Amino acid sequence: MSKKKKKKPYYPNNYDAVAGCPSEWFDSIPFDEFMEWKIGGYEIPSSISCIIREKRLDTKEVTEYVYQTTGRARNKARQIMDEGVSEFVVCTADAVHHMYPEQIPEYDDPLA
Repeated sequence: MSKKKKKKPYYPNNYDAVAGCPSEWFDSIPFDEFMEWKIGGYEIPSSISCIIREKRLDTKEVTEYVYQTTGRARNKARQIMDEGVSEFVVCTADAVHHMYPEQIPEYDDPLA
């Protein structure tokens, strides 16, 4: 007896409506304020444990995975690391980590 694979739910968005608006409708903000708002002030819902965004280095294809449990996210991160062909970002409520498939050489900052 085979199990049917459950179809992923569709989450509607308003991309076409926003993309079709003239740029005058949107207030301009300074870059520093934008970075603080979007990068420094991210929030993920309490129902989400972890978000993993994978970028394959050979094809440049980006795939995003959303997990409600930490264990499954940990398994996915291990799988990506074992394959060794992708860099990925792991985002939790506490931190954001950028992982590479190889050791990055240390950078000696002459200004530090």
